[in-house]
Amino acid sequence: MAGSSSHHIRNICVFGGSSSGKEKEFLESANHLGQVLAERKIHLVYGGGNLGLMGGVAIAVFLGGSQVLEVVPEALTKGDIIGKTIGEELQVSTMYDRLNAMFNYADAFIALPGGLGRLEEIFHISSWAQLHIHHKPIGLLNVNGFIIICCLFLIKLWNRNF
Repeated sequence: MAGSSSHHIRNICVFGGSSSGKEKEFLESANHLGQVLAERKIHLVYGGGNLGLMGGVAIAVFLGGSQVLEVVPEALTKGDIIGKTIGEELQVSTMYDRLNAMFNYADAFIALPGGLGRLEEIFHISSWAQLHIHHKPIGLLNVNGFIIICCLFLIKLWNRNF
């Protein structure tokens, strides 16, 4: 893929949380992203469930006729932490196995607004890109400045500590 300028995205991994966030625009954006993916016949790879922003994306993709692959660690299948499965489910042992599986199934990545889990996922994938482990596109869905605020906060922390 190195040097390729015409990479076709068939499967996109979306990182998001099981919370809808504090602003209604977060869930609206997640739903809209799912609709756009389905319209473009792009399949979803995600961390699972039907709750919050991830649920919004997954339901919209599924209802739009595209495939949905939930990658979930066994620990999250107990109780009602992430909600119900949308589409196909792939169970893995650990959170690290989850990220590896999502990485292997995806042609590109996008992060929705969220908490530390979203940041950890996107930083992990970004660091792999920096190390030239992959050349897959990575995007941040900036809803009401949320992603930019998080990144600026982390840059301040980084500069203060180093």
